[in-house]
Amino acid sequence: MRHRVAGRRLGRTGQHHLAMRRNLVASLIQHETISTTPEKAKEVKAFAEKLITLARKGTLSARRRAIAMLGNRDIIDYEDGKAVKKGTIIGKLFSEIGPRYLDRPGGYTRIIRLSLRRLGDNGRLVLLQLVGEDEGSKKQTRASTKRASRRKAKQTAEAKETVDVEEAVEAELVSGADSQTEKTDRRQ
Repeated sequence: MRHRVAGRRLGRTGQHHLAMRRNLVASLIQHETISTTPEKAKEVKAFAEKLITLARKGTLSARRRAIAMLGNRDIIDYEDGKAVKKGTIIGKLFSEIGPRYLDRPGGYTRIIRLSLRRLGDNGRLVLLQLVGEDEGSKKQTRASTKRASRRKAKQTAEAKETVDVEEAVEAELVSGADSQTEKTDRRQ
């Protein structure tokens, strides 16, 4: 019986499981989206969200805890055939990703199921992504769309009123100009 045993073994030893989880989260932070199996994605999601919550705090102790949990791997890009160091995973986590989610109470990642299957073993694939900064929760989205529609309606009403006022002013100016021309015509 597995009473009070949390997490998934994924057919690996403890050290292999920990290394796999760290590598997947580091890749998620570096690329902001990864393709993996549903089981691995579900296991990694909670770990990634804990690290992002630490990054939101931004303190030195939070940074040290994140390094202890994840390690501090370098981000390497290849330019002109040469390896160039672009920074570290913890640096990107605390400088870019943490501040991006300051207003978000949780749910920093999402899992999108793909119809594709892995070529080697025909395993199911999913995308594990960091949620974009412009995407809010459903409640926030609904509320913001209601506010936006009200704002648009108000702006169109104000625009109609402005157009009506402008048309009235133009009509008065035109009629005033016509009456002026009639007066000058009568005098001559």
